[in-house]
Amino acid sequence: MTNTFLKLAFGLTLALGTVQAHAETRITYKSAKTGSSYYQMGVQIAEAIKAGSNGDMIVTVEESQGSVQNVMEAKARGGDYVFTTPPALVSLAQGGKAMFEGKGDPKFDEIRALFPIPSLTMHFVMSADSGVTDFAGMEGKTILLGKGSFGATEGEKYLKMFGLDGKVNIADAELSNAVAALKNGQIDGFVTAGSWPAPNVIEAAASADVTVLSLSDDQIAETKRSKLVIPAGTYAGQAEDIVTTSLPVVAYTTSAMDDDTAYALTRTFWEEKAKMGEEAPWWNGVDQALMANITGKIHPGAARYYEEAGIELTDAQK
Repeated sequence: MTNTFLKLAFGLTLALGTVQAHAETRITYKSAKTGSSYYQMGVQIAEAIKAGSNGDMIVTVEESQGSVQNVMEAKARGGDYVFTTPPALVSLAQGGKAMFEGKGDPKFDEIRALFPIPSLTMHFVMSADSGVTDFAGMEGKTILLGKGSFGATEGEKYLKMFGLDGKVNIADAELSNAVAALKNGQIDGFVTAGSWPAPNVIEAAASADVTVLSLSDDQIAETKRSKLVIPAGTYAGQAEDIVTTSLPVVAYTTSAMDDDTAYALTRTFWEEKAKMGEEAPWWNGVDQALMANITGKIHPGAARYYEEAGIELTDAQK
């Protein structure tokens, strides 16, 4: 009886060990609102990570109100939390500045980078019926900025910067309603920040005549953002290049994530990136050169992958 019991116990231990060895690692990935390019990127990353890890890592994409919320939630989330945001917002959070003033927390100092993703690209989309072809023409028009997102904050800043503060009617609606509102004539235009080609801009251009505004070199210099050119033909009816601005975006976690998970996520992302680029062109612009956009510390697990891959990190990233 004793021997039988011991054999059963040993067999159960082996079975449990096998289950644990193949246990799924579950990750929550928080990026942006549904319908945005960044939400779609999250879905693509989730599928790529699952495929690249043979199902050992399961990534659940969670809708977000924007980059600021993503950073704020780093205070309370655990080691399974991955989020995206511009590096500049991480620096502001760690310094307790701007939108993080009075909201500082030691947890912000534990934020660690994993890998870069496509940059935030500003789109100022106007209906052809509005007749607007430049920023000055937006005066008196109704514009949807959305709420809480980087695009909304940046869009509001640009309107003030270019002398349109108080001269534009701001629609009280969510960005998810932008395309329908534009088609119905409820708004004259909308502002969105997403890597190009942006899904909501694709939809707007395909279903209505639109003009995506370009910025002059002087305006771009005033924004202190990077210049980005969206090639002609990217969107339906787009006969000329669109000159606009962009801001780097990075996938982050915190030091609460264990090194092996951070390593596996980072390695799988880079190994699967080419396949993602075959389905969505925005991934083709992500390469080792974007590593320079990471201005803060990289997670030790991710750093292990970069060392193996021969990608040199800066002192500030280590």
